[in-house]
Amino acid sequence: MNQETKNFKHVSYLWDEEKASKLEGNEVDLLIYRSNMLGADLRITNYGGGNTSCKTFEKDPLTKEEVEIMWVKGSGGDIGTLKKSGLAGLYVDKLRSLKGIYRGLQFEDEMVELFNHCIYDLASKAPSIDTPLHAFLPFRHIDHLHPDAAIAIAASKDGERITKELWKGQISWVPWQRPGFDLGLQLKQSLDDNPGIRGIMLGGHGLFTWGDTAYECYLNSLEVIEMASEYLAENYGKKRPVFGGAKVTPLDPETRKSQAAKLAPLLRGLASSENLMVGTFTDAPEVLEFINSHDLGKLAPMGTSCPDHFLRTKISPLVLDIPANQDLSDPKSIKDQIASAFQGYREMYADYYQKHKRANSPAMRDPNPVVIIWPGVGMFSYAKNKQTSRVASEFYINAINVMRGAEAVSEYVSLPLQEAFDIEYWLLEEAKLQRMPKEQPLSRKIALVTGSAGGIGKAIAEKYVQEGACVVVTDIDANRLIDAEAEFLLKYGKDSFLGVKLDVTDLTSLEKAIEATCLKFGGVDIIVNNAGISISKSFEDHTNQDWSKLNDILVMGQYHVSKAGVKIMKEQGLGGDIVNIVSKNALVAGPKNVAYGTAKAAQLHMSRLMAAELAEDKIKVNVINPDAVIENSNIWEGGWAENRAKAYGVELKDLPQYYANRTLLKESVKTSDIADAAFAFVSGLLSKSTGNMLNVDGGLAAAFPR
Repeated sequence: MNQETKNFKHVSYLWDEEKASKLEGNEVDLLIYRSNMLGADLRITNYGGGNTSCKTFEKDPLTKEEVEIMWVKGSGGDIGTLKKSGLAGLYVDKLRSLKGIYRGLQFEDEMVELFNHCIYDLASKAPSIDTPLHAFLPFRHIDHLHPDAAIAIAASKDGERITKELWKGQISWVPWQRPGFDLGLQLKQSLDDNPGIRGIMLGGHGLFTWGDTAYECYLNSLEVIEMASEYLAENYGKKRPVFGGAKVTPLDPETRKSQAAKLAPLLRGLASSENLMVGTFTDAPEVLEFINSHDLGKLAPMGTSCPDHFLRTKISPLVLDIPANQDLSDPKSIKDQIASAFQGYREMYADYYQKHKRANSPAMRDPNPVVIIWPGVGMFSYAKNKQTSRVASEFYINAINVMRGAEAVSEYVSLPLQEAFDIEYWLLEEAKLQRMPKEQPLSRKIALVTGSAGGIGKAIAEKYVQEGACVVVTDIDANRLIDAEAEFLLKYGKDSFLGVKLDVTDLTSLEKAIEATCLKFGGVDIIVNNAGISISKSFEDHTNQDWSKLNDILVMGQYHVSKAGVKIMKEQGLGGDIVNIVSKNALVAGPKNVAYGTAKAAQLHMSRLMAAELAEDKIKVNVINPDAVIENSNIWEGGWAENRAKAYGVELKDLPQYYANRTLLKESVKTSDIADAAFAFVSGLLSKSTGNMLNVDGGLAAAFPR
């Protein structure tokens, strides 16, 4: 091993000696540091894939003696975001003593429960099935990774020969076997049979590497992966074009995105026939190379090799047989064709389940495809939330890279279907699924909220994200939107939202916002019309421009945004919700707001008419009437607050208290109060309510509807 190697072409060297030196002496902290760096490079390991460990000596709380402890990534974790709370700390001697009671391959699953009896750190994450793979190896630091380059060799027909020749016997080979106790014993046997090796290749699966220190282990892993990557690079196109060369010419980038955005809602509706799904689209270069190739028809049906890949992507993708330049101006025209392809996939999956199920297999899960390929355009993936669908897309790109490499140096070999099924429907995997926390009320939902970079709109957007939705935050104010995006990213992460500049009076702007929504999330379920302005003048002082501006933003804005949203909802065929933020002024004749009040009344009655017409498509339309929500609201700018104060004969500073005092409850109305109402309408608690309005005004008798 070359300890001075720091320049790599195919992996990222991220070790910072200054940071690492501050962790010196704490092997667990160094393990976490190393793990996070490895997980930051998707070429090294995919999200949630692989595991890392270290062994330390700690004082036993009962005997007070120094005992060897193994710290290893726990079940369901991700090394890229690993913290100490994600580790399992176990007694090494107790883990190894389990060998004495191991009853063989038929009894693998019972061993996982026994790992709990080996726990040293009572704050441990549940130990994973891979725990024994680390326990029986003697090294202080161990990496088990899923690098695309290594799996490409591991999943090739000549993988064992290539491994021995490429690393000159320094990497041994263990044939494919499902992870578990027996595989841990096989790794130890392989080490015993090949003393002095620097790693072990797992057939079809991944790579084990190690070192005496965190740094030696890290460098060893990078060097082995770099060697595999360089070997593949030297062979791409050597014996034949990559994936047999191009069969389909891709559309130009803008047209690809336009086509994908138009088809995504249709695909989402079909993929959601059993459970509502959120989508991801990508036309990354490696995706286009694969989906447009001659080998697509051969390789796609074969399925993936690494267990982590097909657990996320299903055994194989659905490949659409429609031209890339298909006219989608009327998506319904191809719906039957796509629906037929989905039905064919569901039947294939049901047949796969029936042929391979065991007596104790869990019931068949959702038979819809996760990954959908459209040659010439790109790849879609659909899963229970954005993070899961994005990761599924990343995993299939990993699988593409594996197939690309394997075909370049040999011939790609996928897992036998029975092996794949036994992992997909593994009782331990089922138990993990059953332990997942209950989904949030708005999980799987996609919401677009207009005027949501501040005030009421932002409060609604935040409430929806907090309740599990994917939210499109829109605003006409670019600077305000940038600030909101930064805040949402910090608080909720990149998968929870999309920021889009939107002028509700500009149809081109609206078209771009809808396209961006469909590309990011696959469609839309909830539209909240909140964007608005206010103008307070006497009847005589109003101008034609005042009337036009209020009508364009409040009335026509609500109409156009709703119309665009309804189009998507109908294509999906999944129903939906429209929530219109109107005002108590739609009901109450107040002073000096004739144009504003008239526009609000139009919004209110339009909502009733929409509810009556859209109900047949299960699209509910409801209204919230706020009043005097001053908190962080643009509506009070431009002289509105001053004019309202004059209209009511109070000082400007006393206006908030005036509004509170005139309510029955004597309470100020907050943006969070409106957000709670907007959540109530879409949470499922009011699933049989449409055409309703909810006053959130502290109680104003004049605004009572009856």
